[in-house]
Amino acid sequence: MEIRYATNPEQTKAYSTDQLRREYLMEGIMVPGEIKMVYSHVDRMITGGAVPVHQPLELEADPQEMGADYFLERREIGIINVGSRGFIIVDGEEYVLETKDCLYIGLGNREVSFRSENAEAPARFYFNSAPAHQSYPTVKIAISEAEPNHLGSISSSNERTIYKYIHPDGVQSCQLVMGMTLLKPNNMWNTMPCHTHNRRSEVYFYFDMPEDGVVFHFMGEPNETRHLVVRNEQAVISPSWSIHSGVGTSNYTFIWAMAGENQIFADMDSVPMEDLR
Repeated sequence: MEIRYATNPEQTKAYSTDQLRREYLMEGIMVPGEIKMVYSHVDRMITGGAVPVHQPLELEADPQEMGADYFLERREIGIINVGSRGFIIVDGEEYVLETKDCLYIGLGNREVSFRSENAEAPARFYFNSAPAHQSYPTVKIAISEAEPNHLGSISSSNERTIYKYIHPDGVQSCQLVMGMTLLKPNNMWNTMPCHTHNRRSEVYFYFDMPEDGVVFHFMGEPNETRHLVVRNEQAVISPSWSIHSGVGTSNYTFIWAMAGENQIFADMDSVPMEDLR
C-alpha cells in the first residue's frame, strides 16, 4: 500500500510538475492480477483498483498501515466496475456487477474478494474506502438504478450526466459519497465553473479515454491554479482547499468520491469565473 501525506496550499505553490504528480496523481491503479491501493492522509481515504484475471483476489488489510485485522474492521467501501462482468463475494454472498454498476459494503464485513467472468476480458474494480463508525447494509446499485442528473450544454462543451450511487437520498453510508459523471460526445469540460468544499475532500478517477487521450486536471487554490496531465484509469487526490476541474482531448468518464465533515452533495463554495487565476 502506497502512503500519501496531507499537504497545504502554501507548499503546493512552489511544487514542480514532478512534485505535483508525486503528491496528487495516482498512476498504476489497475494492474492485471493484482490489487493496488493508495492510502491518503487527506480524510484517510483509501483509493484502489482490483483486476482479477485467472484467480480471485482478496481484499486484505495492511496491518502496519491500517492496524486492523481485516480491511472493513473500521471502514466502509464503494466499488464500481469499469471493466467487463465480474463478481464480488462479501462474507460468502456473491454480487454480479456489470460495467458501471456499483457495490457499497459497510463496516464489519470480514471477507471481500473479486473475480472475473472472463480472463480474456476481466472486470476492473475501482474503489474508494473511508473510515466508518456505523454499519450500513451491503447494497448493489446498477447504473440503471442510480439517480441521473443532466447538466451543461453543448455550447459550453460540458453536456454531461451525473449518476449518484452512494449519497444521503440513495444508498446510505457513514460518510462516503460516491458517483460517476459521463460526458456526452463532443464535450470535454467538467466542473466548470469550479468550486471548493472545505468540509470534505474528493478523489477523481478518469477512464473511458482513448489510448492517446489526456485530461488536463486543474487544481490548487482559485487564485493559484496548477494542472496535472491525467491519462486513462488514473486518479487525482483533491484536498478540501483545491478546485477540481478538467478538460480533455475528447469526452471521458470519471468517478468521484468524497469524505469529510458531511454528505450534503450541494455543500460547495462556488468560485466566480473572474476570480480564477
